Amino acid sequence: MINLLWIVPTALIVLYLLSVSGRAGHKGLDALRGNVFAHRGLHNDTRPENSLSAFRAAKEKGYGIELDLHLLSDGTLAVFHDHTLIRMTGAEGKIEDLTAEQLTAYRLGGSEESIPTFDEVLAVLDNTVPLIVELKAAKNHGALVDAAVKALRGYRGAYCIESFDPRCLWHLRRWHPDIIRGQLSQNFMKSDEKLSRATKFVLTHLLTNFLTCPDFVAYKFADRKELSVTLARKLWGVQGVTWTLTDNEQHAMALKEDYLPIFENYEP
Repeated sequence: MINLLWIVPTALIVLYLLSVSGRAGHKGLDALRGNVFAHRGLHNDTRPENSLSAFRAAKEKGYGIELDLHLLSDGTLAVFHDHTLIRMTGAEGKIEDLTAEQLTAYRLGGSEESIPTFDEVLAVLDNTVPLIVELKAAKNHGALVDAAVKALRGYRGAYCIESFDPRCLWHLRRWHPDIIRGQLSQNFMKSDEKLSRATKFVLTHLLTNFLTCPDFVAYKFADRKELSVTLARKLWGVQGVTWTLTDNEQHAMALKEDYLPIFENYEP
């Protein structure tokens, strides 16, 4: 009985430490380090988020770019954040139900710009901008991953792929292991996301890392002191990325703590 009192908690601790592990030392990370990443491009009141003008502005300033990908009904990749169209276009419906041809009918944030395809964005960036590509899965994680990888294979700039959905990372690990992959997360236990408590607990504490083996963890700035993040970084050597920084004070803190910064609403 005495032995069991020690064995069981020790085993649980070991399992926990293993569960938050990752892959350290991917050589491609060197090309991403030292960059700062404009969240959805360098957007403002006249340049909508995830628009070609926001991406051009970030490119001109020498910033890296974080952007979001959805897979449309015709297999095209669209650069857009939400699953629903309402916030950025004022229209009802879901982005995944559209085709590439239909994108031109939707205007971003009251501007004259329409939702861009990923191919259009890559053409504007011209292989010169480091990218953090977030995958927005909608029960299509495998097809979304494969489409993103196919589009990025011809991009000669530095890039990595991240997602909140561990299934995307699992698919990357299994079928495209050479690509830098990252687990996005935050403290879901204090969020209003419509997830079960069990799912929130697993995602908050990075408990799928042992399956997905991420090269980096991209964690919300306010929540970055979570124990699992610290262990992934300090024990397993996983790179840290943090989002979304909103002023230069946060930016300085992120750099001091060796995070790659994703910023918005200011310029470093």
